Amino acid sequence: MNWLNSEAFTLFDQHIKWSDMIGNVIGLIALALGWRRSIWTWPAQFVSGLVLFAAFSTAHLSGSAGKQVVVMLVAAWGFWQWNRGRGQAQDGSVAVRFATNLERVLLVGAAAVGTLAVGGLFTLYPSLSWDAWPDAYIFVGTVVAMYAQARGMVEFWFAWLLVDLVGVPLNFANGFAFSGFVYVIYGALVLWGMRDWWLRSREDARPALKGAPA
Repeated sequence: MNWLNSEAFTLFDQHIKWSDMIGNVIGLIALALGWRRSIWTWPAQFVSGLVLFAAFSTAHLSGSAGKQVVVMLVAAWGFWQWNRGRGQAQDGSVAVRFATNLERVLLVGAAAVGTLAVGGLFTLYPSLSWDAWPDAYIFVGTVVAMYAQARGMVEFWFAWLLVDLVGVPLNFANGFAFSGFVYVIYGALVLWGMRDWWLRSREDARPALKGAPA
């Protein structure tokens, strides 16, 4: 599996690794599927995590590999959640909605506490991360975004946008150039997906007319 961490090509004087490219392309596909509210977004996210887990494990980056295990577990749970919720929207797909005020407070609180806890762990054990606090922020933000997505919350797009703001410069600075390029594309997809889910949430909230097919 060492080929995963070998160089695929050079782009704009940036060395692109196979693992970085394959894992993030699949992740980009997963985000696009999430915008379409396709249940296949979760298998795609799982495969993306699996590729990156294999790459990081081979490179003896246990912390990065461990984070991918968490991502895969959340992806499996998200698939189960969406499978249960299929048919809730008027068009027969997964219904989306805005989080309640309490849910927003809990999401922000979980992100803050989680970042402090994971960042503290990375600081105590530097071998687990190549940049402790930004890495912790991105990891926890990703998990929070995936959780909100699994619950059909429009806020999941805001969470991804906040991850992007740190992820782009961090990945370029640490040699993961392809991740940096992909995060830029993520940003465009996030804005597009946010608009779509925002409009969908209003449609899903409307009661079906009596006697009309749901």
